[in-house]
Amino acid sequence: MTQAPRRAGRPPVLTVERIVAAAVGILDAEGPDALTMRRLGADLGVAAMSLYRHVPNRDALVAKVVDHLFAEAMAGYTPQADWPRALAGFATAYRRFLLAHPRAVPLLATHPVDVRLGTELLTGLLARFEAAGVPAADTVNAVQSVAVYVLGHTLAQVGSTAETHDQDALRFYDQWFEAGLGAMVSGFERQLATAD
Repeated sequence: MTQAPRRAGRPPVLTVERIVAAAVGILDAEGPDALTMRRLGADLGVAAMSLYRHVPNRDALVAKVVDHLFAEAMAGYTPQADWPRALAGFATAYRRFLLAHPRAVPLLATHPVDVRLGTELLTGLLARFEAAGVPAADTVNAVQSVAVYVLGHTLAQVGSTAETHDQDALRFYDQWFEAGLGAMVSGFERQLATAD
């Protein structure tokens, strides 16, 4: 006797991926203050309490959002052949993403990316340092310093809302960013060459 086919169950209304995508939408549209569990539930058409089956609290949600955004920022990044250019390329790619998501910058500037995820996403960049014989601790210092510079510089730029669309202001920020980044990368080059 053949069994009757099982009726397909109703797919779950919520997934972590769907929750994070909705949270990013709120963040991009209105900024971190608007990202509450109640607001997120309303956007997803569910009670806020339903979210807690997937994320234990707002801090856990924010951590997932930050990791998601950093992964998206690094999606198109391909490190150049040597570590100084790869490091500069990382900074440029990260800044480009942040400027496209200005309301997310304060969140990324104040919440760290998961270390394991960050290491995985930056494997190519880290490998350039390793190939050059740069010690791991020095690599971490260089990469984290540049990442913090990018976040701080971009935070200063997106905080100047009156200048967001002013072409002279945009050129100023671009030149300022490139000058600071060049000084940081060349400074690390000198420092690490001396350490050899």
